[in-house]
Amino acid sequence: MPGLALLAGEEGSSPAVDDALPGESFVKANDIEICYQSLGDEDAPVILLIMGLGMQLVAWPGEFCRRLVEQGFRVIRFDNRDTGRSTHILWRQRPRLLLAIARGLLRLPVPAPYLLADMADDAAGLLDALQVPRAHIVGVSLGGMVGQCLAARHPQHVLSLCSIMSATGNWRSSLGKPAALRQLLSRPAKPDCLRSRADRLLRVFSVIGSPGFPSDAVELRRHVERGLRRAYHPRGQVQQLLAVIAAGDRRRELAAIRVPTLVVHGADDPLLPVSAGRETAQLIPGARLQIIEGMGHDLAPGVQALLLAAIVEHCRSSLASSEGEAGKCESVETRGCHESCMAS
Repeated sequence: MPGLALLAGEEGSSPAVDDALPGESFVKANDIEICYQSLGDEDAPVILLIMGLGMQLVAWPGEFCRRLVEQGFRVIRFDNRDTGRSTHILWRQRPRLLLAIARGLLRLPVPAPYLLADMADDAAGLLDALQVPRAHIVGVSLGGMVGQCLAARHPQHVLSLCSIMSATGNWRSSLGKPAALRQLLSRPAKPDCLRSRADRLLRVFSVIGSPGFPSDAVELRRHVERGLRRAYHPRGQVQQLLAVIAAGDRRRELAAIRVPTLVVHGADDPLLPVSAGRETAQLIPGARLQIIEGMGHDLAPGVQALLLAAIVEHCRSSLASSEGEAGKCESVETRGCHESCMAS
């Protein structure tokens, strides 16, 4: 399940080799080691999936990935830096999250071990290492921000962009509900206990999840505990968040994107409100906006089918467009967007 699963202030890091995912591989790219999994025909059009803050590649549901493969795509999912089995970044400074937030609100420089641009370069480096010249980019939450940055910095790698439950870096459009933010910054009662770690994440998902698409509690716990057994690196989550804050307001960067773009956002997202999605679509020339009623800040099973249909249609229409028309959208003004709404 995606989401900003921040475990504030914890230092531990524990990869667990016995829970390795079948088919996991590693490549060196952008001076780090990236863990990834490739599914489907290597000659098929590629969809690169970029997960949210602190979340591993396994947060992309296996069935969701398999259905994309069935639709004729090669799917690549990977652990961002500081997550899962990819390189954990050693930063000599102790992260000071509240100070970083304050400086970000004041538009002052924010110290960070790396930037969103570095994470976008990681994704571009992964594609280069796998000899994939161009891919459809699909990112959720932080992954959407990385995807936006990738489309702006490396447009030659991007066939299309799908930015899901993400934002522009503008605080005014992106501040979530206080209850969601408080739960986000909470800590497990027993940081060394897997069950306690899982309990905390389940509390987070209970607040940020999709009210119109409830998840099965037993299956959700199984999924969360599987991820925690695979790897656990809470400091990396904090460092990723610092990268987001340090990036600041990226509205000018988004206005420079020239690839076919679909923005998807939940009408009931308590963490990144729907205003963040609307602003994203308004800024990217020719972007289409799809709002899903009842969707929060997760990939609940009921949401997955709607996302799958939207992603497949967007990727296919982008492939069908001529290269000279990339970045345009049917009867849409240059800085406008076409908005559609899907009810639960």
